[in-house]
Amino acid sequence: MEKRVSCGECLAILSLWVAIIAAPTHSRAAASLPDVDWPVYLGDKSSSQYSALDQINTNNVNRLEVAWIYRTGGLWSETQAQIQTNPLVIDGVLYGLTPRINVFALDATSGRKLWQFDPAQHGTLVDDESAARSLGNARGLAYWRDGDDQRLFVVIGSKLHAINATDGGLVKSFGEQGSVDLRKGLGRDASSVFVGATTPGVVYKDLLIQGTRVGEGAGAAPGHIRAYNVRTGELAWIFHTIPQPGEFGYDTWPKQAYQYAGGANSWAGMSLDEERGMVFIPTGSAAFDFWGGDRVGKNLFANSLLALNAATGERLWHFQTVHHDIWDKDLPAPPNLLQVEHHGKTIDAVAQVTKSGWLFVFDRLTGESLFPIEERLVPKSDLAGEKAWLTQPVPLKPAPFTRQTLSMKDIRDVRDSDGNSIREQVSKLTMGKPFIPFDEKGVVMFPGFDGGAEWGGAATSPDGVIYVNANEMPWVASLSMLDTEVQGGQDVYRAHCSACHGKDRQGDERSPALGGLHERYAAQDVASLVRAGRGFMPANTMLNDQQLQQLLTYLWQNEPMNWQPNSVEQKESTASHGKQVPYKFNGYHRLVDARGNPATTPPWGTLSAIDLNSGEYLWQVPLGQMPDAPLGSGAENYGGPLVTAGDLVFIAATRDEMLRAFNRHTGQLLWQTKLPAGGYATPATYRIGGEQYVVLATGGGKMGTPSFDAYIAFRLTAP
Repeated sequence: MEKRVSCGECLAILSLWVAIIAAPTHSRAAASLPDVDWPVYLGDKSSSQYSALDQINTNNVNRLEVAWIYRTGGLWSETQAQIQTNPLVIDGVLYGLTPRINVFALDATSGRKLWQFDPAQHGTLVDDESAARSLGNARGLAYWRDGDDQRLFVVIGSKLHAINATDGGLVKSFGEQGSVDLRKGLGRDASSVFVGATTPGVVYKDLLIQGTRVGEGAGAAPGHIRAYNVRTGELAWIFHTIPQPGEFGYDTWPKQAYQYAGGANSWAGMSLDEERGMVFIPTGSAAFDFWGGDRVGKNLFANSLLALNAATGERLWHFQTVHHDIWDKDLPAPPNLLQVEHHGKTIDAVAQVTKSGWLFVFDRLTGESLFPIEERLVPKSDLAGEKAWLTQPVPLKPAPFTRQTLSMKDIRDVRDSDGNSIREQVSKLTMGKPFIPFDEKGVVMFPGFDGGAEWGGAATSPDGVIYVNANEMPWVASLSMLDTEVQGGQDVYRAHCSACHGKDRQGDERSPALGGLHERYAAQDVASLVRAGRGFMPANTMLNDQQLQQLLTYLWQNEPMNWQPNSVEQKESTASHGKQVPYKFNGYHRLVDARGNPATTPPWGTLSAIDLNSGEYLWQVPLGQMPDAPLGSGAENYGGPLVTAGDLVFIAATRDEMLRAFNRHTGQLLWQTKLPAGGYATPATYRIGGEQYVVLATGGGKMGTPSFDAYIAFRLTAP
């Protein structure tokens, strides 16, 4: 039966067609464009941090405006909570994480919340400040789909969770009621030590390949790489980053090291050549970070770029960037997979940025370096029991993207917050070149513990150019002999805790303040934490029950305390042959003036474009601006760049709380806007309904800047 159209309906249809015909041609064309997702952490499985979208470009970027702001809630600190997340956008839905590592889904065009997963409701998270902070910062999610079955994977605490991407519920068929405990399956008991992950794994077919973050002191868990079945959570394969008897690399450690050594973990994320089934995995240093007398040798596969068969975990090739690391020179970001022209041939390459400011570039299939690498002699260590490796690999091209040497002429004539001359302080320290082993006097670490490239990663464009932001922040590092006979609560605290938590228990950006501890915790829990360690905090296995009792009494400041000295298991030392690690690290100390600016001459933060076809620089510019500093000084920065086909490099990252856009060909600053807090995360971009958006997590909380809890999306205003 034919349906009749009323006059009212006819007028409505006519009005719609008039509106369409009257609409600007570019708007109609844009609306017809297909949607474009940001479906993987850092954009794609090659970690390119690149988008082919070009609606926002060099000609119109100055017309960007805020499209929406989403406040996540869940701030647990005014200065330490952060959001370092690079969100996913899939089928019009944005998936992100809050400061408390709650997972949420938004309408990506409006910022309207669709659902939220709170781990506290599933027995994963104790709802207090310490538990939230102990989880670290989650930088992203992994996504898998088979028809209507859509799953998100995220590590919260020590558990890998599978979450239904449609409604935010746990996928109960995965693991044990929706999660897998990462402390299990490591080949030895890790139930009392920290094992987690800040960066998502990568999905290959029906496998999730997952790295971990582990402790950095004696007694840390090993950082083995594991692949899990995305449907069931069953372990599919494991690659031992600390090799076991009969495995390649076993002879680069002491014979029993696989039973006690820790670290050599992949916390920075990984990249996947899906077509070839190759996964590329960067690893960090072995534990203890700064003394390796119990792990004499090169220590494969710590500080290595690994190429593995993604289906089986079989090693295809590797390259170790630091031998026997005693400086915490972890590989800090996923490698970039790209194509370059080399000696007249198109090469599928893999590029790895480093904390040292060096860039290694390899043939993806063979592991052969595309540019010369030289093994250089480096200084010996004066510490008892330490056997520093005699040489270290240095790429001769590209040139480093940070300074490598430091002399007195590079130290500004300034004073610290206590009024002391920094030049006078530096004159008493050891400095000058890379790979100076730490000593008891003090070494200037440069370009710094967080120097060179960091976890924000580098971006690449299809023409073979890599874009990397970097820090040049001097730090002072030293070790001192461990006094195992120290007595008295305050003395125990000063010997084992004050280097990180401060002489007055005030804490810093890495370590929480300890005042009023009795109001937040049971003494039993603190005693267990001191013994086992967590995150950056090492396990203090050397403290006997009497010393632990004295420490707790000092921290409780004579408040009532319920703890029995023998109620916490005394773990056996994990050092070789039962020997105690003889040194303690004296804490992370930036070398800054009274205003908080680096004591070295600028630049302090940079953004570089390097042509990997030739190994030559296209440009390098200062990134950020420190307060009360010369224009163009640059600033310490955390979070990476986003590059687009609109010839733009978007990056926030800096302490001055700005989001900036640069011309990718010239490095010219084209646009910037003030954010409500520091954007210490990598931006993402996507297109829905013909409109391109750029979105960024603004969580603040680093370098003493205020914490916040927002995701902000930008789009173009009408011309």
